[in-house]
Amino acid sequence: MFRLQGSKVLAVDMTGDSVKAKNGSMVAYDGRMDFKKLTGGGEGLRGMVTRRLTGEQMALMEVKGQGTCYFADRASEINLVSLHGDKLYVESSNLLCTDGGLRTGTSFTGLRGGATGNGLFTTTVEGTGQAAIMSDGPAVVLRVTPPYPLSVDPGAYIAHQGDLRQQFQSGVTFRTLVGEGGGEAFQIRFEGDGLVYVQPSERNTVGGDV
Repeated sequence: MFRLQGSKVLAVDMTGDSVKAKNGSMVAYDGRMDFKKLTGGGEGLRGMVTRRLTGEQMALMEVKGQGTCYFADRASEINLVSLHGDKLYVESSNLLCTDGGLRTGTSFTGLRGGATGNGLFTTTVEGTGQAAIMSDGPAVVLRVTPPYPLSVDPGAYIAHQGDLRQQFQSGVTFRTLVGEGGGEAFQIRFEGDGLVYVQPSERNTVGGDV
């Protein structure tokens, strides 16, 4: 069972089951636990290959045992997501922990601008169970419905779930509208029916000033 201790520590109560967590994110545990480092960041050869192609490193560890584990990473805010047979798309740096029964992998979701040819590979979490994702500041969950598509600055995007289509629009970004930034700019546009998780702080992204 996943529960929050405050907003920046995840507590996971285990009774012989396992979880997958970001390597090095465990801050304490009680009881008896076994630890195993996982490689590749996704399951199977495809996950390993796509990580190498994009230069992303997503080191995971498997924790199994009886007791409670506590996870945290750089004092980030933690958000719990429940999956019921659906799929969560999340930036690899924002994924903290998943139930051991959830499948993790990678998905190519588009190009970050045709001129640079930068591709975007997103981590996928699929199945039934809980996942914990991190944000720089309290995350906001935005609903997307067919009449109301949503545009998001890539630096603020964390994750999304539901029946959503996404595309990258180059040539415009929120900063260019107020006279800041330069280079190739783009934003992510979501259409359909689902949820998008956004953080109130922007990370540096690949593909130009955003």
